[in-house]
Amino acid sequence: MNRFLRVTLLLIVLLTACQPAKTTPVPSVTPVSTETAVPTAAPMKMTFMAGYKPQADLPFVGVYVAQEKGFFAAENLQVAIEHSQGQGAHLQLTASGKVQVTTQDAAVLLQRRADPSLPLVSFALIGQRGQQAYAALESSGIKTPKDWEGRIVGYKGTPPPDMFAMLKQAGADPAKIDLVNVGFDPRLLSEGKVDIYPVFKSNEPYLLQSWGYKLVLWDPADFGVPTLGLAYVTSDDTLKQNPEMLTRFLRASLKGIQYASQNPDEAINIVMKYAGPETDPKLMRYMLDAEMKDLVIDTGHANLPGWQTKAQWQALADMLQQNGAIKPVDVDQVITTKILEAVYGK
Repeated sequence: MNRFLRVTLLLIVLLTACQPAKTTPVPSVTPVSTETAVPTAAPMKMTFMAGYKPQADLPFVGVYVAQEKGFFAAENLQVAIEHSQGQGAHLQLTASGKVQVTTQDAAVLLQRRADPSLPLVSFALIGQRGQQAYAALESSGIKTPKDWEGRIVGYKGTPPPDMFAMLKQAGADPAKIDLVNVGFDPRLLSEGKVDIYPVFKSNEPYLLQSWGYKLVLWDPADFGVPTLGLAYVTSDDTLKQNPEMLTRFLRASLKGIQYASQNPDEAINIVMKYAGPETDPKLMRYMLDAEMKDLVIDTGHANLPGWQTKAQWQALADMLQQNGAIKPVDVDQVITTKILEAVYGK
């Protein structure tokens, strides 16, 4: 058997093994095209840097699974997986071309594109809703944002524009709310130091509930406030010079997400290889399930994971600008559908 035939049979075995074994209660996902890159003498090499430590953020999971199940190899793509050390290092490295793909929250990407004009662009939107919500203990009797008046409300870093927009929609007066910077410690809510705490939906509610507390949660998106989650991000130069590499990366990563949606237990086992034994697998499963819920929301391209529209991003940019959170920014420079169209077909 010649070498080419052995490699071809190996790829067929890998891809056959990756077919979903069962269906779990997650959003319906349109299958990604089964087309793969034509093998070449040497694989394309690239670096993916996750924007945070190893965990079950859905864009991370797509990459982890694509690596472990051979989806990148099937695309003749060799991907080095790294994780940001913080302080925005992943954005700087991507902007300079040392990293080809990273992840970033949509609002922060708009902010960084506006000032200091980092040449970064989203080529796929994995989280169709924002990651942050606001929590109160059920025992507090707080039922609506209007009830926040006269209460202590926490924020992380800077007061978020989506919170003020939500309060406005609910008819609450922000001037009657005591805002405090709480950092990243949900115990402040359980200990009664604040009445409302800003939570990351994919992990902090799990922690509070695991401590025995029942919660009331408010998501700004439920009040009509435009919010978006994590995106796959590249630089202007990489997009211009190597769209084929990005297409292969995205096609394989979306296959990884699709596989994880149908095989969540196996996906979490894969995540644990990267996150390490000190990580709680139950928390990772909570994160995966929570982020799967925000993977697909009908934007006129129903059931196409990763799809994004200018209208989505423009609505978010407008809200951020109206609340003084970012400088004016040209959304056409912030997103592209070129790679999505190559993956799904126009």
